[in-house]
Amino acid sequence: MEASVPFEEISIDDVDIGLVKQITLTDIYAFMSFLSGDRGLNAASRARKVATIRSFYKYLTNKAKLLEINPVQDLDSPRLKKTLPKYLNLNESIELLEAVDGKNYSRDYCILTLFLNCGLRISELVGLNVTDVRGDQLRVLGKGNKERILYLNEACQQALQDWMTDRNMLTLLDQNALFVTPQRRKRISRDAVHKLVKKHLLAAGLDSTQYSSHKLRHTAATLMLQSGVDVRTLQEVLGHDHLNTTQIYTHVDNEALRIAAKANPLGRVKRKSKTAEDEETGGE
Repeated sequence: MEASVPFEEISIDDVDIGLVKQITLTDIYAFMSFLSGDRGLNAASRARKVATIRSFYKYLTNKAKLLEINPVQDLDSPRLKKTLPKYLNLNESIELLEAVDGKNYSRDYCILTLFLNCGLRISELVGLNVTDVRGDQLRVLGKGNKERILYLNEACQQALQDWMTDRNMLTLLDQNALFVTPQRRKRISRDAVHKLVKKHLLAAGLDSTQYSSHKLRHTAATLMLQSGVDVRTLQEVLGHDHLNTTQIYTHVDNEALRIAAKANPLGRVKRKSKTAEDEETGGE
């Protein structure tokens, strides 16, 4: 009896379009069951597999025209638990900024201020150049090299001005990078940003295991939404390709929406009680 070949070592050399055409929806669900049980993949990982399979068969059907019917058209994706993004509230955000101290004060304060006000991704912040700061505007290069322009509020402008004053006193190897590590005199790394965020979270008495630089992006998004920024504008600020990605923040408790609901004058109109109705109609 031949020993079974480990899953990762199974050859795909004999896979051709004939075999691909034989695959049924039942086969795909059996594969998903295998991934869940034997492989121990969670729902999110299986959902990514489903998306890949769908894209593959969509290409074979619509683009390559190698299939007449898409056998996975009705393939369901695993249900994912919808979890709200963690974020700092306004008071915690202020406490974080007030806790910044140390020899790199102006740089760290500026980085945290941009995270909390502009909702930058860490890759976007690390990639910023001095020339990206243009008065009250910030040029950001996002995912897929897509450029967007963000407007800087007074806090961001002041923090950038303070940091540039200190930065200009350094002898740097990288003259282009906006944020640098003074010791290396080069562009700051993602790891260095992660460390400084954790450091200041701890100094502020906040749980550094629950929050990160990306959670500060969530914080910016949530605070903007709570302050009345509409979802489509928020989508532009965050650089999301799809509105669905931004709409997760609409599930966060929004006091502005509560105020709007109470502002409708019809909200004070109540149904008359049955007794009052009987008195008006004479009990008929």
